Amino acid sequence: MSDGSFEKNWRDRFVNFAQSNDDDAGIAGWTPAGLEARIRRFLQVWPGDQPGAVWLDAGCGAGTYTRLLASHKLRAIGIDYSTASVQKARDRSPEVSAWGIADVSRLPFRPNCADGVVCLGVTQALASSEKVIAELFAAAKPGGYVWIDGLNSWCLPHLWERLQRKIQGKAPHVRYESPWRLRRGVRQCGAVEIRLYWLPIAPRRFRGAQRMLESRWMQWMLTAIPPLGALLSHSMLVVGRKSSK
Repeated sequence: MSDGSFEKNWRDRFVNFAQSNDDDAGIAGWTPAGLEARIRRFLQVWPGDQPGAVWLDAGCGAGTYTRLLASHKLRAIGIDYSTASVQKARDRSPEVSAWGIADVSRLPFRPNCADGVVCLGVTQALASSEKVIAELFAAAKPGGYVWIDGLNSWCLPHLWERLQRKIQGKAPHVRYESPWRLRRGVRQCGAVEIRLYWLPIAPRRFRGAQRMLESRWMQWMLTAIPPLGALLSHSMLVVGRKSSK
């Protein structure tokens, strides 16, 4: 499957998700439990910003994080290439006044316009991340933070799934991201203070283990032993501050 058809298939999926669902998780293509775990992890590590700061939610989907940013008294802007998703996000988000239809790989903003940027739940639908990372950092002001996530290519269930699909001759249905490659891409944009946070999510049949995976001691262990974090974490968050130089 070519890169173009891979991304087109995902565009079609997101349109279908938005037309077929009315809940945030369904519109984004996540399970409710998976989305809730992502939000909890983001709130654990995101320090917030000063009231009135301008934050861009690039690839906002149903507006989950756009509303979260607005709830912290930030001026949140949500953009997505799915018109149906943005319409539903706008309808359910009276606290957010700024929405747009745009591709995250071609952001329609002047450089250095946002105090912070989040791009969450997007990279798995892209053929590569490099161009998007560059766009996100171009939009951020010097000193602003960019948050981006990815599906972890080193996660054991993902490794097994990829092997099965390869044996069966099936094309990849999502793109898994190397955490270190994602961090390197952020660094290549001149970012400083780069951090990687692991996001473990239990498979559905082991949902009862989620509390343990999110416990403080488990998060400490995953951070202290990066190979363990890579093998056990469904996703990861990478954040970098745009250099002021």
